[in-house]
Amino acid sequence: MDAGVRISLRLDLSAYDLFDSGDPGAGGAGARGAGAAIVQVHSLADPTLVADAADLWAGGADGAFGPRARVDAALAVRRAARVWPPLDRLRDQDAPDALALSEDELNDLLGVAAGRLAAAGVAVHWPRDLAQDLTATAVVRPAPGSATDGTGFFESEDLLRFGWQLALGGDPLTEAEMDALAEAHRPVVRLRDRWVLVDPALVRKARKRDLGLLDPVDALSAALTGRAEVDGETVEAVPTGALAALRDRLTAGVRPAEPPPGLAATLRDYQLRGLAWLDLMTSLGLGGCLADDMGLGKTITVIALHLKRARSEPTLVVCPASLLGNWQREITRFAPGVPVRRFHGPDRTLDDLDGGFVLTTYGTMRSAAPALAGRTWGMVVADEAQHVKNPHSATAKALRTIPSPARVALTGTPVENNLSELWALLDWTTPGLLGPLKSFRARHARAVETGEDEEAVERLARLVRPFLLRRRKSDPGIVPELPPKTETDHPVPLTREQAALYEAVVRESLLAIETARGMGRRGLVLKLLTSLKQICDHPALYLKEEHARTGGDRLAARSGKLALLDELLDTLLAEDGSALVFTQYVGMARLITAHLTGRAVPVDLLHGGTPVPERERMVDRFQSGETPVLVLSLKAAGTGLNLTRAGHVVHFDRWWNPAVEEQATDRAYRIGQTQPVQVHRLITEGTVEDRIAEMLQSKRALADAILGSGESALTELSDRELSDLVSLRRPA
Repeated sequence: MDAGVRISLRLDLSAYDLFDSGDPGAGGAGARGAGAAIVQVHSLADPTLVADAADLWAGGADGAFGPRARVDAALAVRRAARVWPPLDRLRDQDAPDALALSEDELNDLLGVAAGRLAAAGVAVHWPRDLAQDLTATAVVRPAPGSATDGTGFFESEDLLRFGWQLALGGDPLTEAEMDALAEAHRPVVRLRDRWVLVDPALVRKARKRDLGLLDPVDALSAALTGRAEVDGETVEAVPTGALAALRDRLTAGVRPAEPPPGLAATLRDYQLRGLAWLDLMTSLGLGGCLADDMGLGKTITVIALHLKRARSEPTLVVCPASLLGNWQREITRFAPGVPVRRFHGPDRTLDDLDGGFVLTTYGTMRSAAPALAGRTWGMVVADEAQHVKNPHSATAKALRTIPSPARVALTGTPVENNLSELWALLDWTTPGLLGPLKSFRARHARAVETGEDEEAVERLARLVRPFLLRRRKSDPGIVPELPPKTETDHPVPLTREQAALYEAVVRESLLAIETARGMGRRGLVLKLLTSLKQICDHPALYLKEEHARTGGDRLAARSGKLALLDELLDTLLAEDGSALVFTQYVGMARLITAHLTGRAVPVDLLHGGTPVPERERMVDRFQSGETPVLVLSLKAAGTGLNLTRAGHVVHFDRWWNPAVEEQATDRAYRIGQTQPVQVHRLITEGTVEDRIAEMLQSKRALADAILGSGESALTELSDRELSDLVSLRRPA
């Protein structure tokens, strides 16, 4: 009894050469045969019963399918032809058993046609051994004979080949096989004794697989990120040969190095790892940025690197003036016998150099760049390298003129405001690594800084990570090396005089700001913020009372902060403690110093105008305990100084960028510190300081992004937002 049939199509790709291009059954004259679709008949009553239509029409399957099977199969073919018209050609055949396919028809079956047929109950069966894992990868090949170190790539004038490499099942095709694939004109080809499904896009890549040449910088970037741009599209890129070996060396972890001979110190494990990393980078000719937190021993690590490299040429260290003495003392202490010379002051000279170290300041380097560039250096070190974070500054340009086979940047803050600063550092240590600044901003920085593209963040990290070593005090393995640190915010009330001044300035300034526009408005906002912070510190600072009376408690009575500072110092001095007091205003530093001197408290004041020899004497007096209180201006003393005698750090006023405050704190909280460090932040209640403190505490990540550029970010606030920020909120 007949129960009906359905049909399916089995593709026979080996049949493509059985049909001539002039056969109308293969799509008409001029069409190239690409294979055949064999019609199969399935019994609806018995799903296991299957036969080719050719066998059914030959009469060999009538017993199994029944006498109406041929009619039902012909009707099924007709219904399928409504879904896919090429099947209509089967009606012209004595037996609708096989349909010769053109390349276009085979392509159609690879796409939407198969889906439409399946929806109509007609399955399309491909050969079981059909391979569908043909892939293409952009491959970077170094020039023949390239070395496996960075010098070979960055100094070579040979460009690197860049092109498509096709692979079957992950196994790369030979040039001959890619040539054969490039000549293919059908979606399925015979390759390595099997049928392979070929995307037309892959054929185009095989035909035009040479993508041109890459310069070494772009090649290394592609190797590290695994990405490259081709015709405006980002594609996967794979390095080969010596370039792959270089990538592996850069991305592999380093083992702690052995301490070099002549080093009179015991390095901690993380310092030995830093030494090994710097040794690797400088030996490759690539340079690096050691961006450890302040106080983790970058100076001694570089001294050890100098000894390990054992070059006859001297090492040039460029640093702020305040650090010259520290470098000289550290070298003399940890590398006894190594010559060290200061190239600074009117009697400076580079004559008769005999290896060792030459120390100079950024200012001297800028003015004496031609003389320094005319010498041969074994290594150039830029300490507190954020001083050259602006690549267009005269200092940065001068530093770039001094040649060296190894460049090392030292900084605790590789990025303070934006990623262009990171570009400036790494483009000095490894010129060309990140490409031109304009393209770096377009390709990486904008996507990362907006925070909208997580993949862009990871891509930049993969590129930068090998060239920048960043360790924090909070990292595992470092925390045990340091004593605990306690941070406390001290809310301080305004005095009546301060509150009256504060409200008057807010009222008058907001009226002026409401009618101002553009740069004029921004200037007024900055002036307002500065005025309010100065009032919060002390009325005498805002009123410019340079000769304010200091006798008795007159100064302290006018400022809640100064009164609290007296209480803190009285307590810690009674316990034989020492303290650093930071303020961003030199005028406030002078008021504090005069006030403490009037109270017979031994105190020194260090600011940007303090001569280098006097700075060193102040540091020595403080470290010896002779002067228990050191007042410092934040910008002049926020970096480089080693002041581990201090068990207390007082921030008299808040800085908009928390990283700057942390650098100042790290003058005391650093390797060599043996006592707990207490950090005191004085914050006037209900003021703009109070609101900024709330932001820094509750939304630290957001605050870094918003306030990282300092007060200028706040100039873009609306009038209403600005009023809410600065208006005085009196306690209930």
